[in-house]
Amino acid sequence: MEVLTDPGHGGRWTSLRHGGREWLWRREDTGRDGAAPGDAFVDAGGLEECVPTVRGTPDHGDAWSRAWTRDGNTERVRCERFTLTRELSTTADGVHADYVLTAEPGFRFLWAAHALLDLSEEAVVTLREAAPTRLFPEAAGLLDRPWPDGARWLEDAWPEPLGLRMDRFGPDDGTAAGAVVAAERCCVHDGADRLAFAVEADGQPVSVALWRNLGGFPADRPYRSTGVEPMLGRVFDLADAGPDDAARVGATGEVRWRLTVTAACPCP
Repeated sequence: MEVLTDPGHGGRWTSLRHGGREWLWRREDTGRDGAAPGDAFVDAGGLEECVPTVRGTPDHGDAWSRAWTRDGNTERVRCERFTLTRELSTTADGVHADYVLTAEPGFRFLWAAHALLDLSEEAVVTLREAAPTRLFPEAAGLLDRPWPDGARWLEDAWPEPLGLRMDRFGPDDGTAAGAVVAAERCCVHDGADRLAFAVEADGQPVSVALWRNLGGFPADRPYRSTGVEPMLGRVFDLADAGPDDAARVGATGEVRWRLTVTAACPCP
């Protein structure tokens, strides 16, 4: 498996290839090269390192708009309240990404490997059966019941929370919905190809987020984007996180975790 990153423009993973297949979807000519801290998010596809939040402020986090530095296999970005270090190593069928976030003890954050994948309409995502799954308000119009006033999310079981099938992306239908599943690993099946993600983080909440945008977002110029996003945390927006919904820096001043990406899928 081969991976390429762009440390000069947010540390984004720009390519993830295995067996002749490029897994990452990309948008061309977005103007991403000129982004700076404080700018509105520029979606260029690939895999973004979203930290300390995914939605909210700053949108897609504070790392995507900053230049990273590279020293061998180690890449690093310094933000106002934290520093994130990433070390990548590859094998024949996989990638290990080892992370360290350093900050003041008590600092709370979300992190997502915001991977937008180039998938066919037949692609399927497998996760642990009946895993707790949170749906967010953009899914309200897809449900057969009213969305409760003020509810930040609704929770039900994977793969069909509240009757909404989330394990298949399917053809464009003008909708967009996100979910966060309480699971440590997942697998994408697309024809004969497989791509598996797993996150290890001692003492931190671990999930897999899904973004199923089938031409429903953004409202003014919608496009298709399908995301499978291993994460620390259980919500998209840090402002919505309850006591157990975000990662927290302990007394050592750092949090360590590992993301593994492989073509050897452990799922059925």
